[in-house]
Amino acid sequence: MVLRGTFRLFISHVFKLLLTFAAMVNIQAKLSVNINKIATLRNSRGGNNPDVLKAAIDCQHFGADGITVHPRPDERHIRYDDVRQIAKVITTEFNIEGNPQEDKFVALVLDVKPAQVTLVPDSLSQITSNHGWDTIKEKQYLTGIIEVFKKAGIRVSVFTDPVESIIAGAADVGADRIELYTESYAVNYRKDRQAAIAAYVQAARTAMSYGLGINAGHDLDRDNLGFFAQSVPGLLEVSIGHALIADALYYGLENTIQLYKRALIHHM
Repeated sequence: MVLRGTFRLFISHVFKLLLTFAAMVNIQAKLSVNINKIATLRNSRGGNNPDVLKAAIDCQHFGADGITVHPRPDERHIRYDDVRQIAKVITTEFNIEGNPQEDKFVALVLDVKPAQVTLVPDSLSQITSNHGWDTIKEKQYLTGIIEVFKKAGIRVSVFTDPVESIIAGAADVGADRIELYTESYAVNYRKDRQAAIAAYVQAARTAMSYGLGINAGHDLDRDNLGFFAQSVPGLLEVSIGHALIADALYYGLENTIQLYKRALIHHM
């Protein structure tokens, strides 16, 4: 037992060093494209136009580093069957977001076994995600459900606000990564981008000190993405859907994915 604890501490220390190195050399964060909005358009008319499965394959072909989906119990956009079909055809990283308090969601993730599951505390009535987990209050629940996914070989990311105690709690419950909820940054970016980013920089430093990987998402777009990627140390992945799909209406899907990837490389 002592040896196991020592080994775990050693691995955590090594991972912290790797994350610090990633921040120092400014390794490019990966772009995971959330295709929920494509499914919303399909569902609004019925039938299969646009074809969500083809869209996932095309996003991959156009340079996306990952595909993200967020199935909800009412299947108002991505359907559970969509998730199963997408998993069969893509070779890039697959990230499934959702509320694990829904038994149907847990069963889906364990069946599909994506590279990553991102746990989000959504309620059924929410239009979109609007807050992160209270990892302190929900410690017992999160510890148990995270263990279920990790035993299946699935990396677990926990959706969090940029609050140091909450991020420490994410490490305590066994998460592999956090996904920083970035709405506050996006809302305040044009007013004062230095003030808007400050909490996220500190949150990332806290995450790295606990050996947590750092993802981010919600309302990131072509305007604010570059500065976020430049400023947040250790950023590994961003998940972007609404803004990217909206831009694709004007610029085309392939060009838009490349524009977002360029924003991650050429910081503004």
